[in-house]
Amino acid sequence: MRIALVAGEVSGDILGSNLIQELKKIYPNATFEGVAGEGMIEHGCKALFDMDELAVMGLVEVLGRLPRLLSIRRQLVKYWTQNPPDIFIGIDAPDFNITLEAKLKREGIKTVHYVSPSVWAWRQKRVFKIAKATDLVLALLPFEKAFYDKFNVPCVFVGHTLADQIPLVSNKQAARETLKIADKPTLGVFCGSRGSEVALLSAPYLKAAAQLQQENPELQVIAAYVNDKRLAQLEAIRNELTPDLVIHYFEKNSQTVMAASDALLMASGTATLEAALIKRPMVVGYRFKALSFAIFKRLVKVKYFSLPNLIADKMLVKELLQDEVTVDALYHELKGLMSEDNSSLINEYTAIHHQLKLDAGAHAAKAISELMHAN
Repeated sequence: MRIALVAGEVSGDILGSNLIQELKKIYPNATFEGVAGEGMIEHGCKALFDMDELAVMGLVEVLGRLPRLLSIRRQLVKYWTQNPPDIFIGIDAPDFNITLEAKLKREGIKTVHYVSPSVWAWRQKRVFKIAKATDLVLALLPFEKAFYDKFNVPCVFVGHTLADQIPLVSNKQAARETLKIADKPTLGVFCGSRGSEVALLSAPYLKAAAQLQQENPELQVIAAYVNDKRLAQLEAIRNELTPDLVIHYFEKNSQTVMAASDALLMASGTATLEAALIKRPMVVGYRFKALSFAIFKRLVKVKYFSLPNLIADKMLVKELLQDEVTVDALYHELKGLMSEDNSSLINEYTAIHHQLKLDAGAHAAKAISELMHAN
């Protein structure tokens, strides 16, 4: 059994790693190959290309990388057309994967798209392209399946791997002991896993954290980073803008950093769902380059942009977008979170956790297996 996969960023690598482990239980002798991150490689996926080559965000930013992205896709189409896998699984990265899936499906290869694009939020007509490109969509969120059902697109709601991995109660004290930090007020700062996110968010985030720490010298500021490149980028910005800010950094330990924190300053993305499942209050921000934002603003039709709010369909966490991401706004929101009673918020988070805790990897592997053996 040969299984082809393409993941485009860190969150996709987490899903891919879990999926490979579950597929191996069904097909112990299966081989895996494609575009993979460290986790997928560790679990036996042969990397044909480095996942970082696909990790680019924003309409304008993609243009500079477009020739390379198109070249990688052409090479993958040629390789898998000449050496057909039993199935292809595109994990997230919809702009790259859905076209790739369409080309492979035309060659008679069964295709799955794992993680629905935000078709319910913008460019809804993409659902017809997805229907042509894929034999099955695996959705992480319940409202996504309801959307696909309206258009008769085969879709299975599998729940979310993170909800399976994260305990229903996260122990703050134990997390602090694991990180070997003091048991005192702690703020976790997450500027994103992409270089473009760090470039756009770190200045106001670090300045707000510095202001809080200056006001309360007892405040610990902690941050997780995905690789040395992101750490160097963040440290260069800190040295330039907030040299007096003391930050403790931890490599690839985001969930423990979240659990050790009293409040979190987050970049929008999958990490906000992790934070909700760990049951920590947060402020969520996001910025695009100006031209990208002008385009997105016209296209996006959704009330919220952070996952906790989208799933709950109400404002559980404060969202700041584009020009709203100011030092003053971040400072005031965080100061409130550090002192408030958050018990009602934790109850909302717990309800989300139960809704998504379905053993996603096993659920996804079963759906993929059924598709492979369908006529």
